[in-house]
Amino acid sequence: MKRVWIYQSSRFFNLSEKQRVEEILEGFVTQWTAHGNQLAGSFEIRDSLFIVLVVDETKAMVTGCSIDKSVHLLKQIEDELGLKLFDRLVVAYRDRAAQGDIKLVSRDAFQALIDSKEIDQDTIVFNNMITSVDELNENWEVPLKCSWHAKVFL
Repeated sequence: MKRVWIYQSSRFFNLSEKQRVEEILEGFVTQWTAHGNQLAGSFEIRDSLFIVLVVDETKAMVTGCSIDKSVHLLKQIEDELGLKLFDRLVVAYRDRAAQGDIKLVSRDAFQALIDSKEIDQDTIVFNNMITSVDELNENWEVPLKCSWHAKVFL
């Protein structure tokens, strides 16, 4: 199984920031180990907003320590670039009125958009809680009504 972690930035990366994050992550995944075993790690930056870390656990299993290493690295990226990757109070969604562009809003603003009917149960949201590549491919971008967001906002 290929295990996935998704980290959503509090703002979009500009080109130089995206390049810097790619440089940092490239160096990390080539050295990422669990109990001395090299992990088959990779990464992707999607939409200049999401960092997707992947480990192929058929090669070597991740451990708590190896996950801690990745979290520590992401906190370093936060500090270097002055952004947040662990802020669960920012919601990303696709704005139908803006040709599907991704928008970032606070949870309160997201609720207000639902209350004003600018966002409805069919609005596409990002389910960053997924844990596998299969879920990433099939259930990452989903209608609000099919996501954990529904329990919180609807």
